[in-house]
Amino acid sequence: MFQTEAILIDTSLKEKAWSQLFYGLEKRAFRFACLELGDSGQAGDMVQEAAIKLMQKYSDRPTEEWVALFYAILRNHIRDHQRRQRLERLLGFWRTENDDAEEDLSALPDLFPSPDDQLSGQQLGTQIESALRQLPNRQREAFLFREWQELSVEETAMAMGCSSGSVKVHHYRALRRLRTLLADWAPGGYNDEA
Repeated sequence: MFQTEAILIDTSLKEKAWSQLFYGLEKRAFRFACLELGDSGQAGDMVQEAAIKLMQKYSDRPTEEWVALFYAILRNHIRDHQRRQRLERLLGFWRTENDDAEEDLSALPDLFPSPDDQLSGQQLGTQIESALRQLPNRQREAFLFREWQELSVEETAMAMGCSSGSVKVHHYRALRRLRTLLADWAPGGYNDEA
């Protein structure tokens, strides 16, 4: 009887800890997924799937590890999804190669913003997102985890599956590249030589 009560109390405490953690984490994780995927619907699904997998597979791990584990799971779900999409686009292109090519091109998303979009108040945000997309995956991940998700170097290393030193290098290179890409937006410009 006592063992059953202890298990129930432990389960209840873990559920409460998860609820508190996820409440503070959900919006940041969603934003991270949106930046990686470019689709808010898919981003929401990925965040939910990562949360479910964390609780199903890793709820027995110490709660201190949950944030890094959650982001590692989310990152892997996103990468798997992006691989599947690339494969589907590639196979879809080959499958319709002999069909009417104009129909296929019209179905592709417009990669260039309209003049109205360029003049909107969200221009800086658009430029930042564009600059982030130009970074190599590992640099972008290190930057987003460290700067936007406010993870420690160790948590970021665990989420990315690499060493702390590697995180520091990727983060530094990302910052340097972003400063160059966004130099026009900095007051007085940015000089990389300084």
